[in-house]
Formats: sequence, structure tokens, C-alpha cells
Amino acid sequence: MISSRKAKAIGLFSGSLDSILATKLITEQGVNVVALHFQVPFAVPGRFPDSEQLQSLAELLGVSLVSVEVGAEYLDIIRAPQFGYTRYLAPCVDCRAYMLKKAKELMEEIKADFVFTGEVLGQQPFSQNKRSLKLLEKSTGLNGRLLRPLSAKILDPTIPELSGLVRRERFFDFHGQKRRRQIRLAREFGIVDYPIPGGGCLLTDSNFAARCRDALEHNELTLEEVKLLRYGRHFRLPSGAKVIVGRNEKENETLERLAAGQDVVVCKPVDVMGPVALYRAKRKTKKETELVARICARYSDAADGQTVKINCGGREIAVAVVKDDEVANGRIVWDRDWSREKEPMVDKENK
Repeated sequence: MISSRKAKAIGLFSGSLDSILATKLITEQGVNVVALHFQVPFAVPGRFPDSEQLQSLAELLGVSLVSVEVGAEYLDIIRAPQFGYTRYLAPCVDCRAYMLKKAKELMEEIKADFVFTGEVLGQQPFSQNKRSLKLLEKSTGLNGRLLRPLSAKILDPTIPELSGLVRRERFFDFHGQKRRRQIRLAREFGIVDYPIPGGGCLLTDSNFAARCRDALEHNELTLEEVKLLRYGRHFRLPSGAKVIVGRNEKENETLERLAAGQDVVVCKPVDVMGPVALYRAKRKTKKETELVARICARYSDAADGQTVKINCGGREIAVAVVKDDEVANGRIVWDRDWSREKEPMVDKENK
């Protein structure tokens, strides 16, 4: 028997196809929904809707949108994830747990009945298997009140289903990584404007993950640092100094803007076209500044063997282009051995 009381729910809302469909499945049953969106520093630019698009989606779905920008405490998940990393430096289970705990707090604050997500069983091998989904429910204190509409029919019934707040028969049994059924369902709902499904956050990218791991190892991981990690080529010098070299005009402009107000030396070629190079060190030396200038010259339009003038923090230095083998060991790249040491705990439990 369906309850006559109008239910209220909190939905995790990334703006992805799955979260859109899950929200639609809940609202069409007359539930008042608050769509909770998290602005995280590791989102891939252009992969998910911006704030204006999110608001448009919320209006289309008839829900209230609450957008939360995560704070510095979110970085603790990257530093020491309770459930380990899934791919490269992505702590997917811990990240989802963080969001669900915040959703639970909001649920209690506004006296909502349950929380729901767009998770699909088996879509992600580590973070969306049955064990992980149950683990998330238990670790966040949402026992029985965490509903996954897209896979509800192949998961245990939840309190809102058992109590008649929502109808279980109107949900689905989606599973696996293919999204054909989701795309077909979106078409049936008349939903045509949504992000292309697939992909993860920046922490699932080996290059970005390597930079992030390096920042962790040097105690430099901050929200401001994460912005810098998105751009350029990154080098770690023997002294521990950090060098970032822009790869194009847009990155050069961005690096200069992000360097403002920081204890960073900005290096740029004087007579030839070339990159912006940022030099950050606890103790900047003349010898190391020259090395940074040579690295900057390496990625300029200077010909081999040409002496290049580089402006480093207002001082011009004439240098020869650095040879690749001189800095090869300093280029920050992913270490496969480190990756193997950090297998996800959830996966180990499944073995």
C-alpha cells in the first residue's frame, strides 16, 4: 500500500546521465527532491555541466538544487583513504562515502526520508560492486535509507520501498558498464541534453595522479596547489624545488595568473617565443635558477645550440638549452610499482 504522505529525499546530483535518470525516477513518484551537487577540485573540465547547466537541469526535473564546494578536509581523503585507491590515485569509495555523509546530514536537517544516488551495480568494478554498495550504506549510517533507483530491483529493498513511500516496481535492474538502457530510458523521458556518459575524475588520469602523488610526498597538497597541478609539464629537481612549464599560450596565461601572490619565480624567454616556467623552492640558488632557465629554453622556439635569454623574476639570464637526459629523472610521471602497493582494500576483500 502506498503511503499518502508526500515523501522528501536527498539525491546526489553530479549532472551525469545516471544522476539525471535517478532523480527523474524519484520525482515522477511525487517525491520532493533536493538535488545535492558537490563541486570537487578533481572534476574534469567540460565533462560535467557547469553551474548554469546544473540549474537548468534542476528546473527541468522540478527539484531544488543545493551546490556545495568541498573544503580542505576533502583532501584528507586523498592523503589517507580508508578504503584505498581504485585506479591510480582515485579513492572512489571514500569519495562517495564523504558525499553520502554530507547528504545524511542534510537529510536529518530538513527531515527528509531517504537518500538516493544514480549508482549502477557493476558499472565500476571496485566502487560499485555489491560489497562496496553495502559497505557505503553501513559506513555512512544510511542503513535502509540509501536507494539506488537504477539498480533497485537487484538490490535489497530499502525502507522507503518497504514503507510505501515509493514503488519498487517503477525502478530498474540496470547492471554492468554498458549504458544502452540508460540512453533508451532518457529518450523515453524526453531527456536529450546530457553529458556523454563515461570517464572519471582527474585522479584516474595517470599524469595528473603522478603530480598529485608528488605533491602529497612533498606535503604540498592544498586546494590552491590542485589548480596548478592541472596545467603544464611538471619537474621535481634534486633539491626538492618544483618547476612547471606551460605547454601553450592559454596555459602560460593561466600559470602566470595562478602564480600571483605566491613565492614563485616566473621565467619567460625574451627574444624567442616560448613557455612560462614557474620555479618554486624553499631556497632559490643562482645555479638552480640557471637550470630552470635552461628548462624554459628547452621548450621555446630556440634552435639547437642557440643561446637564449630568459627573464627570471626580472633578471635576464643567457643560457643554453638543457639536454633532455639532464632532467629526464626529474619529470614527474606515474610509478607502476607505487600503483601496485596501493590496491583498493575493497577489492582485496572481494578476492
